[in-house]
Amino acid sequence: MLYDDFSKFTKDQEHLISVDGLDYVEGSLILEKHPLNNWRSSFFSPTNQNKIGSLLSQNGIIYCLEIVKYYDDHTANTIDEELKKLVKGLNYLGGFMFKKDSTFVEFLNRVRSGELELQSKGLWDVPHPWLNLFVPKSNIMHFNAAVFVDIILRQNKTTGPILVYPTTRKKWDDRMSAVTPEDEIFYCVGLLHSSGGCNDCKTLDNQNEQILNYCDKAGIKIKQYLPHYKTKEDWIKHFGGKWNTFQQRKDQFDPKRILSPGQRIFN
Repeated sequence: MLYDDFSKFTKDQEHLISVDGLDYVEGSLILEKHPLNNWRSSFFSPTNQNKIGSLLSQNGIIYCLEIVKYYDDHTANTIDEELKKLVKGLNYLGGFMFKKDSTFVEFLNRVRSGELELQSKGLWDVPHPWLNLFVPKSNIMHFNAAVFVDIILRQNKTTGPILVYPTTRKKWDDRMSAVTPEDEIFYCVGLLHSSGGCNDCKTLDNQNEQILNYCDKAGIKIKQYLPHYKTKEDWIKHFGGKWNTFQQRKDQFDPKRILSPGQRIFN
């Protein structure tokens, strides 16, 4: 389902993660100069692409909401009716809803299929300067305007899928070392770049740094997922209230500092 309004897009995503009946919810961005069928999903026929291309030329950026509902032989007769109920009341653009059936294994293995396609074109074995962020719900509208629109769309440097979808703190185990924002709902944002060469990689790294610096100065309290910091002070800031517990566990379970030396968290 496609949207040209980010507010409606996020509202519908937050509704869908609050109801029972769906097996998967994911949002993404489609930019005017990027291919519509990326290496992860392929929903759009040539006719669809012309229609969507016209929409993109008007907006520059549109938002794609992907939902998945599993079914089997026992529920095949009711799946269409169940889906109809689940999407009732959503505010996607009329005429821009697309459906596709695949086997369970094909769905789970879709990234591998995309990888093989890129390998066949010689496009997979390149640097991937990814940036994965958790963005508080209270800042997501600001983030869209400042990052998705003003940095990513305006600069037109990003190559690869851009994911944005909500999750809730109750889905995360606070005993784990992953650090999440304080908001009950926060957004997972994945900038899954593919670089064509050293210069391109440096350009994307610089864009990632610009995004991080902007969020810091604007007070958008993001948290990086799988981050890389250069100082112990930055790691302490990242872990926040979890730092003391994290340090105690390191002392208890890895006193010789054997595990994960490359992250340089404690040295």
